[in-house]
Amino acid sequence: MAFQWRFLALASLLIAAVSVANTAPAAEPQVPVLWDAKERLPKPDLSALPRLRFLTTTDFPPFNFLDGSGKLSGFHIDLARAICAELGIVDKCQIQALPWAELEGALQKGEGEAIIAGIAATPESRSTYAFSRSYLQFPARFVIQKSKDLTEPVFDKLRGKRVGVLAGSAHERMLRDYFNTGQIVPFDRPEDLYADLKAGKLDAAFGDGMRLAFWLGGSDATGCCRFAGGPYLAPEYLGSGMAIATRADDPALAAAFDYALQEISMKGTFAEFYLRYFPVSFF
Repeated sequence: MAFQWRFLALASLLIAAVSVANTAPAAEPQVPVLWDAKERLPKPDLSALPRLRFLTTTDFPPFNFLDGSGKLSGFHIDLARAICAELGIVDKCQIQALPWAELEGALQKGEGEAIIAGIAATPESRSTYAFSRSYLQFPARFVIQKSKDLTEPVFDKLRGKRVGVLAGSAHERMLRDYFNTGQIVPFDRPEDLYADLKAGKLDAAFGDGMRLAFWLGGSDATGCCRFAGGPYLAPEYLGSGMAIATRADDPALAAAFDYALQEISMKGTFAEFYLRYFPVSFF
C-alpha cells in the first residue's frame, strides 16, 4: 500500500503517517504518495465530452495565483493541465479564474465542469459535489530547533516538554488528545509561537505542516529549526485533504480525474509539481 502507519504509545488511538515516494535520506525532500500502485484504475473514455473547464481562483498561492506578468499560475494550474494531457483532451481544456464566492454557482449553472480550488470534501459538501480522491493532504508536524532531538515515538520524548500550538485550532485538539504528555502552551498568533520557538522558550511547536514548511523556508526562521517526528494524518481533525469537485450528478468525471491523478503520481509528474511549489516538504 502507498500508506505507512505509525502508532502512538496509546495503541488504541491511530494517526496515519503517509509514506514517501522514495527512500532518499531524511535530508532529501520527501514527496507524498497517496495512491496504491497495485490498484489499476480504468482509463475513461471522454471522447463525447465537448470541453472540460476547470474553475479556480487567483488568491490562493502557491496553488492558484497571478504571477508577476498577470498570468494564472500555481500548483493547481500545472496539475489541471497535466490531467488534461493524461486524459488526452488538451484541446478541450480551459482554466478560468473566478472569485471564490462565485465558484459553486458557476459550476451549477454549467459554466464549468470542475472546481480545482481547495473545496473541502465533507459530508455537507458531498451533497453538492462529487469529488475525486484526495491528491494532497496536510499532515500535522512538530518543529524543533536544529540543536534539539525529537525522534519517534515522540509521545514518550515529549514528556514534560513545552510544546507550542495555536489556541483553539484543530492542531491543539489533536495535540491534547494524542500527545498529552507534554506541557501544552497555546498561542493566539503564529508569529509569537515562532518567536518563542526560535528563542528556545519552547521545546517544540506543533501545527499545520504546510504552513510550518513555508515558515521554515522563509527568512524569518533564519534556518533555526527543522521538522521532527511524523508526518501525522488525522482526517477526523485535519480533514481529508484536497480533491477536485464536479457536479454531484457527474461522478464519472470525478472518477476520470482519479485515473489521471494516479497516472500523474506514478509517472513522477506529481512529485515534480510538489517539489516545485513546496521546496521544503511538509511530509
